[in-house]
Amino acid sequence: MMPAVQDTAVHLSDRHFRTIAELIEGQVGIKLPQGKRLMLEGRLHKRVRALNFSDLNEYVDNLFEAQHFDTELTHLIDVVTTNKTDFFREPQHFTFMRDVAIPALLKSHGRRNANLKIWSSASSTGMEAYTTAMVLDDMTRSGSRFEYRILGTDISTAVLRLAKTAIYTRDVLAPVPEPFVKRYFLSSRDRSRSDVRVAPELRRMTHFMRMNLMDGSYPVDRDVDIIFCRNVLIYFDKPTQRKVVEQLCNHLRPGGYLLVGHSESMIHSAVPGLKQVQPTIFQV
Repeated sequence: MMPAVQDTAVHLSDRHFRTIAELIEGQVGIKLPQGKRLMLEGRLHKRVRALNFSDLNEYVDNLFEAQHFDTELTHLIDVVTTNKTDFFREPQHFTFMRDVAIPALLKSHGRRNANLKIWSSASSTGMEAYTTAMVLDDMTRSGSRFEYRILGTDISTAVLRLAKTAIYTRDVLAPVPEPFVKRYFLSSRDRSRSDVRVAPELRRMTHFMRMNLMDGSYPVDRDVDIIFCRNVLIYFDKPTQRKVVEQLCNHLRPGGYLLVGHSESMIHSAVPGLKQVQPTIFQV
């Protein structure tokens, strides 16, 4: 992109907003209604200044230049995606996993030392994946016999970078049980910093990669035991929700579980063969 004079205008024109909204919906399935316009403008200003464009509209006009499109699309996706996440968010899911799902899956595997596969399909900064790892590691310490691997995927490269570092500020640990904080988080050697890092034994069991749920196929094994897809389907229209859920279910082993967010409990009605076990927990 050719840089221009830096004097960032505040608002997108109607045409330029429609251009971005259509691009985002086509690429990642997320609708951007007019109510999100101010949010989008606010989040884009930093990128516009970094590229030295005169205003938001000039940025959009230059967005489709071939030599820069892929790079800017990645930045744009990072800007518009919502990455609200916490450790032990919706804790009933992790209780169900520990008390019901894992024992049932181990029984269905029918062998000692089963190798369980868990997929956090909208993993954001990794807190969901690392929460899962804490629960599973604690189970193995308590006598359960199984191996496990956790995959985290997300469309946003920015949050995946954070997930891979596994470094968080101490204030986000509030939902984590104190014994888990002591066991699974390492404090910085620099006492002036409040950062903590997930313990290496959990990081070794967790892998992250970029993936778009809108893609026609997913580069993921088709015998996954548990898939988390929480609080992302609400951003899709009904046909896209159905398509994504069907594809996710194609990657579950028979008897595997799909866990969705508390506002997404009606998705089973659109997918034949998906049985509702609890309001936000489904089984194939």
